[in-house]
Amino acid sequence: MPASLSIALASQAAARTAAHFDVRDIGGIGIAVLTRAAAHAEISDAMATGRHLKLAFCNANLVNIAAQDPPLQRLLAGFLVLADGIGVDIGSRLLHGTAFPANLNGTDFIPFLLAAERRPLRVALIGGRPGIADRAAARLRRDFPHHAFSVVSHGYFAPSEEAGLLSALKAAPPDLLLVAFGNSRQEGWIADRLGPQHCAVAAGVGALFDFFAGEVPRAPEAIRRMRLEWVYRLGLEPRRLWRRYVVGNPVFLLRLLRQRLLAGRSAR
Repeated sequence: MPASLSIALASQAAARTAAHFDVRDIGGIGIAVLTRAAAHAEISDAMATGRHLKLAFCNANLVNIAAQDPPLQRLLAGFLVLADGIGVDIGSRLLHGTAFPANLNGTDFIPFLLAAERRPLRVALIGGRPGIADRAAARLRRDFPHHAFSVVSHGYFAPSEEAGLLSALKAAPPDLLLVAFGNSRQEGWIADRLGPQHCAVAAGVGALFDFFAGEVPRAPEAIRRMRLEWVYRLGLEPRRLWRRYVVGNPVFLLRLLRQRLLAGRSAR
């Protein structure tokens, strides 16, 4: 592991220890060891106090992307990174002997967070194809009427428009900003562009707006309980997702086996 990444992970671990929870290194990304209630408490505190928090959901795909992008790994050391999916759970069992306390995928965790927050929140959306964020916001208003939802922009804004979007956020910073640009653009944008003047919590949420807008159906509950929603999504969009899952999943497992082997050698 590069020295700069080791330093970044060590800094992240120290910060999380101060916050009374641990992180586990999965493929070079420090993922928080949190129950759903504890993750909610951490994010809720940031929104209530205005403490700026950058939030990412880490699945096997993000581990694979970040493994080829050391600057992204270093950026993620400044995020609260939550465990998303069966892949990182397998990684946790393989590398640390036990699974994560909860599967905190954004598609389920964000609705849980909004339902659990009784204090009215200002929630802003940015990203997705034109019109998708507006439809997602309309759905969110119906489902969570005690919160206020607004759309900053779709995800295809021109570079010349970015300064205006950031100024709009500064003028009325939301409690929660949902950023749906996809990995890894959303994490890089959150890290490079956003600070406490723009929002309390900034969360990279990937395809979440597509689910809220009804563009992509969720897997049936039974499939989700078996943690095989990725198989369902692959069946829906094989051309777009085959590389992520058919190629990416074996690459991810080989990466973890290599990490375990190197850790074993270092321990000798």
